[in-house]
Amino acid sequence: MKRLLSVIFSIFLTTTTLAQSLSLDHYLEVARGNSPLLKDLNNQIASNQLDSLRLRAGLRPQVAVNSGGLYAPVINGYGYAPAITNEHVLDGLLGVNKAIVGSKNINEQVQTITLSTQSVANSVRISEQDLRKSVTAQYITAYGSLQLFDFNKEVVSLLEKEDEVLKKLTRANVYRQSDYLTFLVTLKQAQLQLSLSRAQYKNDYATLNYLAGANDTTLVILSKPDISRAIITDPANSIYFKQFQTDSLKLINSRRLLDFTYKPKLNALADAGFNTDFTGQEYKNFGFSAGFTLSIPIYDGGQRKLAIKKLDLNEDTRQNYKAFFDRQYRQQLAQLNQQLAENEALLAQVTDQMKYVESLIKVDTQLMQTGDLKIADLILAINNYLTVKNLFTQTTITGLQLVNQINYWNK
Repeated sequence: MKRLLSVIFSIFLTTTTLAQSLSLDHYLEVARGNSPLLKDLNNQIASNQLDSLRLRAGLRPQVAVNSGGLYAPVINGYGYAPAITNEHVLDGLLGVNKAIVGSKNINEQVQTITLSTQSVANSVRISEQDLRKSVTAQYITAYGSLQLFDFNKEVVSLLEKEDEVLKKLTRANVYRQSDYLTFLVTLKQAQLQLSLSRAQYKNDYATLNYLAGANDTTLVILSKPDISRAIITDPANSIYFKQFQTDSLKLINSRRLLDFTYKPKLNALADAGFNTDFTGQEYKNFGFSAGFTLSIPIYDGGQRKLAIKKLDLNEDTRQNYKAFFDRQYRQQLAQLNQQLAENEALLAQVTDQMKYVESLIKVDTQLMQTGDLKIADLILAINNYLTVKNLFTQTTITGLQLVNQINYWNK
């Protein structure tokens, strides 16, 4: 009965519902499609395009129908002065108003919207990088948990095979009962570790689906993430420095727009329609008029100089942030590359050590079948194998995480 339960336990753990295999690209695509932030930013870009069209539409002649009427009676000599109110007035006019704006001014106003669009577009790229980094990091974590789960299944399978051999040798008095019980404790610990690793993978996989916005609770096999270190990007072309360039252009644009606000402004206007005070022959009060308004700034109390100083302060702030970020950017990449080099050196050592431990396990297995091995030595070899294999998996996952972080900055 105990043997049957042990077999059922092994089958339950080793045949977990892993019906299909999904890749990192799948989860990245799902995350991009579900991200409300990316949708919001793309809608802002579309909104800016509409603002550009509205700006150009506002520079065309504006036509409106205006109508008004007034009746101010004078009763027994009491009332508003007729010379002021005309007592009764009625008008219905079709008015046209056109701002006379130079092409350079128009271009700068359009440039304001264009720069805003560029800023949002760069935010889209940075947000995509943030999303890629977080989803990839969790995918690597879940993949590492799956590797440990698979390894623990391998160990349990190995120990169960040795358990059958050791039982027979114990019955034949080749090994003592206490030796077998010591080995059995190791087997039970391995089975417990298998259960824990399965639970950890389920948790890490659920977190991956949560980050990607995927509504899926079925466990699947995660394929090895295809991650390679990207070519280092020239900081001048990096999306993280692009915003500083856009901010610089925005300040230049603001200076030019400020200059235009102090240039003469000319508006042309015209109207046509009916306008009468009912003093007789109202049918003759149809007509039209045309004119213009001209505004020439002369003195603003020094506001222009203050506005220029404010723009100078903004430019100084931009340069300080850029210089600080540049130092951090280079230091971060140098540190990550150094850590990756050290991790690759450690991985080479662990890989070499793992070969010796695997060889020792094979030798011990053969010696046990002839009774020439102490069970304590076998357990020690198995524990060493567990330690080295776990270290190998952790080092491999750490390397993938470091590459993911390096690639985040190389865009």
